Amino acid sequence: MSTGTDVLAGPAGPDVKNVRDRADVRRQVRFLVIYGLAALVLLGFALSIDNPTVAYSLAPKFDINDPPRDVNGLRIVWITFAITALALVAAVLNRIPRSVWGALISVVVGLSFYVGLTVWYFADQTETNFFITNPLPNTIQYAVPLVLGALAGSLCERSGVINIAIEGQFLAGAFFASVTAALAYSAYVGLLGGAAAGVAVAAMLAFFALRYQVNQIVLGVVLIALAGGLSDFLLGQIPTAGANPSMHEKLTSFETLAPIAIPGLSDIPLVGDALFNQTILAYIAMVSIALVWFLLYHTTWGLRVRSVGEHPKAADTVGIRVNRMRWQAVLLGGVFAGLGGAYYTAGSTGAFTNNASGGEGFMALAAVIMGRWHPVTASLAALFFGLMLTTEDQFGVLTKFPTQLLAAAPYIATLIAIAGFAGRVRPPAANGEPYVKS
Repeated sequence: MSTGTDVLAGPAGPDVKNVRDRADVRRQVRFLVIYGLAALVLLGFALSIDNPTVAYSLAPKFDINDPPRDVNGLRIVWITFAITALALVAAVLNRIPRSVWGALISVVVGLSFYVGLTVWYFADQTETNFFITNPLPNTIQYAVPLVLGALAGSLCERSGVINIAIEGQFLAGAFFASVTAALAYSAYVGLLGGAAAGVAVAAMLAFFALRYQVNQIVLGVVLIALAGGLSDFLLGQIPTAGANPSMHEKLTSFETLAPIAIPGLSDIPLVGDALFNQTILAYIAMVSIALVWFLLYHTTWGLRVRSVGEHPKAADTVGIRVNRMRWQAVLLGGVFAGLGGAYYTAGSTGAFTNNASGGEGFMALAAVIMGRWHPVTASLAALFFGLMLTTEDQFGVLTKFPTQLLAAAPYIATLIAIAGFAGRVRPPAANGEPYVKS
C-alpha cells in the first residue's frame, strides 16, 4: 500500500517542483516586452544622433552667470541602453525578484528610458539652442494635487467605497477655493473653501452609495458631471466686466499661495529648491502622505477601516459599525481631494476656468490602482505622473514630436504604467459592495 509520501517521492515529484505558476509566466513576459521595447527604442535613439553635444542646466532658475553646460549626449544614451539591456537579460533569465528590488529595477529602467529620451529629444538642434532643465521643481508642483487625490482614493477604497469622483472633487474644490479666497482676500482661506467643497462632494458620494446602495461607478461619473456643470453654471453667474468690473475681477483673479523657502534645506543642490521651496499646499501634501499611512496602518481606526473594506460582515460581528467607518473614511478623503482641487486656483493660476483640473482626477485614480491602494506607493505613482506632465512642458519647446502627441503623452504613459508595471492587482475584497446589516 503506497502512502502520500511514496507518491511525492516517485517520478512525478521533480516535475511538480518544476511547474511554474501562470502568474509568474505572465510577469516574465510582461517584463520581457517592456524592457525589450525600451532597449530597442534606446538603441534607435543612439544610432540616430548625429551631434552628440547636448546642453543642460540643473540650477533651479536660469542664471546668466551660470550658463548651461555641454555633455556628450550620445554616451549617455548608450549608457541608458546598457542598463536597460542588462535588465532585459535578467528578465530573460527570470531573475527579476518579486521583492522591493524588482520594483527598484523597474524604476531604474524607467528613469534610464526617460534620460535617454530627453537627451535624444534635445540633441541635433540646428536653429535653436534650447537646453535640458531640472525637472524636479515642476514635477513636485504638478504632483501636489495628484498626491492629494491619490490619498483620497486610497482612504475611500480601503474602506470599500469606489471613488471615481476624484475629478469632480477637484473641480468643486478649485471653484470654491477661488471664490472663498477672493471674498476673504486670502489664498490660505481659499484652502478651507476647497476642502469644504471636497467634503460636500464626498458626502453626496457616501449618502447615495451607502444609504441607497447606488452603483458606485455610475454614481462617481454622475458626480463628476454634476461638479463640472455646476461650477460652469456658477462661473457664468459671476457679473461680467460690463456689469460690475470690480466684482468680476475680484472673483476671477487674486493673489495665490507664495512659495515658502525652508532655510538651509532649500539650498541643497539639485533637490533643495524642488522639495523645500514650495507653497504650503505642497508641504501639506508631503505631510499628508505620512499622516494617511500612519492612520491606516498604525491606528485602531485604520485597522477598522481596512477591515470593513476587506470583510465587512466579519467586522460587523465584532461590533464595528461598517457604514459609519465608511462614512468617516470617505469624508476624510474629501478633505484631501478638495485641497487637491484648491491647487488649480488658490495654489497656481489664481482664477477658475472651465475644466480647471483637465482630467487629472483620473490620473489620481490611476495612481491609486498603480500604487495598489497604499498611500505611499500611490503617492509615488502620482509623482511619476507629475514627471510626465513636466516632460510635456519641457518637450514643448521643440517640435520633434507633434504637439497633439505631446499633449496626450501623460495619459499614454498612464495607460502603459497601469497595463505594464501595475500588472494584475487585487483591490480590497469588498470594494464597491454595499453592506446591509442582516
